[in-house]
Amino acid sequence: MKTIKVLLLAVMALSMNISCSAQTNKNVETKVSKTDKVQVYYFHYSRRCATCNAVESVSKDAIAELYGEKVSFAGYNLDEKAGEEKGKELAVSGQTLLIVAGDTKINITNEGFMNARSNPDKLKQIIKENIDPLL
Repeated sequence: MKTIKVLLLAVMALSMNISCSAQTNKNVETKVSKTDKVQVYYFHYSRRCATCNAVESVSKDAIAELYGEKVSFAGYNLDEKAGEEKGKELAVSGQTLLIVAGDTKINITNEGFMNARSNPDKLKQIIKENIDPLL
């Protein structure tokens, strides 16, 4: 009986380790370099839910409030030709909230979707924390 419990515990620990390590971190940041031009892009599809709309709205308002003309915001519909082309240029294949400055790309999509409706101030703070070092 004791052997079965130990074996069961070992299998559970192994399965938890495998399931956690299979997840990828989508908040990818490459090369932090200061530049004068920081751009924020929100990619979406034609069919949008309330959260999709909130991510765009909160992000756009936060950029305007925090940075004015210093940081640009653009929304692209991936179902349209212009959005599809810009998505290919930035290696985006789905709904994405992306901060771009030179060679630096910071993907904050997960944070956007987790906070846009329930905690917009948190999303605003995340945007600020990621853009400030780039300016």
